[in-house]
Amino acid sequence: MPDSPDFHVYDTTLRDGAQQEGLALSVSDKMAIAGYLDELGVGFIEGGWPGAIPRDTEFFARAARDLRLHNAVLAAFGATRRPQVAVESDPQVRALLDSQAPVVTLVAKSHARHVESALRTTLEENLAMVRDTVRFLVGEGRRVMLDAEHFFDGYRDDAGYALEVVRAAAEQGAEVVTLCDTNGGMLPPQVADAVHEVLEATGARLGIHCHNDTGCAVANSLAAVEAGVTHVQGTLNGYGERTGNADLVTVVANLVLKLDRPVLDVARLQEATRIAHAVSELTNVVPYSRQPYVGASAFAHKAGLHASAIKVDPDLYQHTDPKAVGNDMRMLVSDMAGRASIELKGRELGFDLAGQQELLARLTDRVKALEARGYTFDAADASFELMLREEVEGQRPEFFDVESWRVMTDARAGEHALSEATVKLVAGGQRVVATGEGNGPVNALDHALRQALAPAYPELERLQLIDYRVRILDSGPHGSDAATRVLIETSDGTTSWETVGVAGNIVEASWEALVDGIAYGLVRHGVPRR
Repeated sequence: MPDSPDFHVYDTTLRDGAQQEGLALSVSDKMAIAGYLDELGVGFIEGGWPGAIPRDTEFFARAARDLRLHNAVLAAFGATRRPQVAVESDPQVRALLDSQAPVVTLVAKSHARHVESALRTTLEENLAMVRDTVRFLVGEGRRVMLDAEHFFDGYRDDAGYALEVVRAAAEQGAEVVTLCDTNGGMLPPQVADAVHEVLEATGARLGIHCHNDTGCAVANSLAAVEAGVTHVQGTLNGYGERTGNADLVTVVANLVLKLDRPVLDVARLQEATRIAHAVSELTNVVPYSRQPYVGASAFAHKAGLHASAIKVDPDLYQHTDPKAVGNDMRMLVSDMAGRASIELKGRELGFDLAGQQELLARLTDRVKALEARGYTFDAADASFELMLREEVEGQRPEFFDVESWRVMTDARAGEHALSEATVKLVAGGQRVVATGEGNGPVNALDHALRQALAPAYPELERLQLIDYRVRILDSGPHGSDAATRVLIETSDGTTSWETVGVAGNIVEASWEALVDGIAYGLVRHGVPRR
């Protein structure tokens, strides 16, 4: 199905997505991401531009040796021959053959002004470049596709010439001619109209490649499919230059789940959330929580009114079953929460609170009172679970008693400031005094706390602080005496959780979140409480 003659799902994360600002992929990164894309079930993986980018040349060499694809076909990207150069002698064209990729995707100018101003050649020579390069590569046994760059802008300015580029490629054996909204400026009706007209005028098999500069990349891609294209390009997580490309998972999920087009195996679509997040880790780009379908907030519900309805039927406030894309419904606890929200959140965490009206009322009141002071539990599930356990079990999960803690920061002229923290506590029946150093007060406290607890709880070796966020709440009369909220994310290498602390002192708020993060980690690992 992924490489079906009826419909192509073509991923360009490794080439076009890699052009995103701040995103730099090593060859090893690209190999790993290609494996995830193949697991997702896409039909084509565009690996890069061999011959033009040394890292991409190396990627194709390694891929030929080590990459084993089960669903996808690898594609190499490159340009048509240069003006006034024989195709057989063009080193860039030769590099495409040397890549050993079974598919070659050529980029060609289809905008007359770009041909004359950017390529600095004639319109007829550009057509010859397209014909010669497609014919040569097809003759060498490659499947050839052509990306008609700036097609929609070029079609608007000179439709006749843009159509000639499509015909030139198709007549010489290009399997697909992809119409590219390179500047990302089109709207769905414009795309649909152009696709209809190009299909009627050329009869070529068409594809679509959209950028998101108007926020319409996904909508434009769907409009093109509805108008008759049978090849859709995009990137995982919508990576790409400027505002990005069409998010391929969103496009495919809409085609499968909304339009009943089986362009991807439904079992593989159920892996989309896991794969999207795994690729985020490899790219070191923080996942967008409100990303459609696969974002952490895509099926999160906060308002009490929603929760009451979801208790009756989850579909009342969800456009599809989150499990279809490997995601899950989440209930957020906040000052908007009613008893239904608390009950559903408890169920999500493994607590059956049905019928316990007094407990639900007490929890609801406590959440609203704490959020009025600045706490936020929709972003700190772990802190809420500790509070829930305290109410349900009659005692907060505790593993140690803190006597005191303090932090000092020493800044000497010409040197970076260094913080030192001392923690005094009782753990495992022993009184411990531990000192830790760090590049800041929170880092020093974290080191001291772990040092103090390590003998009693060796499980802490697996835990590490991976994110730290500060928010200044409503300020007092002098600005600097504002209340501070701290959110800390802790990980055990497999999963992560967030805890919250609020205080007038940023270090005190951080300490509260740190202690909760460690306590929750010990609960998760089944450590007996004292």
